Amino acid sequence: MTAGRLLTTLVLLTAMGAVSACGRKAGLDTPYEAKVQARKDALNAGEPAPPEPEKPDTDKPFLLDPLL
Repeated sequence: MTAGRLLTTLVLLTAMGAVSACGRKAGLDTPYEAKVQARKDALNAGEPAPPEPEKPDTDKPFLLDPLL
């Protein structure tokens, strides 16, 4: 029984370590920034560019913002 528990614990710790290493070490991109970057990438690659994104007017507060 203890060997099974030890093996299960090791497998779970390994899985947690692998999952925690995923991701990016940079700030999050807003949808506008992502569209601008996609347009730049397409132009640099010589592909048809998506339309120019519209700049958002203002940052509207969200209902759950005070919790953050």
